[in-house]
Amino acid sequence: MSWSSTNGCLELKRVLSLTGSYWKLHARVRRAKVWGASLLVVASVAACSGRPASLPEGEPWDPYEGVNRGVHALNKGFDRVAFRPASRVYSGLMGDEIETAISRASNNISLPGDVVNNILQGNMKGATEDTYRFIVNSTIGLFGLFDPATEFNMPPATEADFGQTLYVWGVREGGYVELPFFGPSTERDAVGTVVDFFLNPLDYAFINGNEPVEYTIIGAKTSDLLTQRARFGSTIDDVLYESADSYSQLRSFYLQNRRFELGDAGSDDYLDPYDDPYLADLE
Repeated sequence: MSWSSTNGCLELKRVLSLTGSYWKLHARVRRAKVWGASLLVVASVAACSGRPASLPEGEPWDPYEGVNRGVHALNKGFDRVAFRPASRVYSGLMGDEIETAISRASNNISLPGDVVNNILQGNMKGATEDTYRFIVNSTIGLFGLFDPATEFNMPPATEADFGQTLYVWGVREGGYVELPFFGPSTERDAVGTVVDFFLNPLDYAFINGNEPVEYTIIGAKTSDLLTQRARFGSTIDDVLYESADSYSQLRSFYLQNRRFELGDAGSDDYLDPYDDPYLADLE
């Protein structure tokens, strides 16, 4: 094995170790008392501040820019020294079909949480569609490794999340924030990220306390993260390493994309900078 390959494998091992530590922590957090999370949510949502009246509509509101830029530098450094090289090694070792199958399984695991969010939003149609998709892909599709639901022309997954639920409930977007290792977000979506840890019924029905299942899910989610980083490597590299101001560029892309997803973009002329027809294979 060449030095570059060996070095890349060490980077992969480092990222897997860090990611595994994160997901172990995540598993412990899932087992924390739900009332504690509820108190956090109430306090955080109440703290979502309003946009200044003088700020033009559609302009990014970034009251924490100084701290955000520091976090951005941390995230960018982690990507440069560990995540990007590890994703390249992983993608080189794994065939496209295997990567796609694991990503499908990871997405399938998230569907029950999407169902809960749809119910909270009053979107019973979306909840029903996601439920049917989960049942079909978990059985005929062998726990989501395959996607017969799409072959049967079933509606695509809604990909609902609690940040979207808060939007439906009328919670304000709040200021822009960049989270360590999670990346760009808003005050509202940061709260949503925390709550989504607790919303997937699988955590309570089958996963909680079952270490083999937990580690399988850790592996699937880690694999999916590495796959996405490699798959969109060129676009992400352009934003992070070719932009004059990668922080402002990433903030702009995130806010435009998120507002469009929520139906709050204010324009039909939106072009997703991360759009890739290859994603169709993951449905």
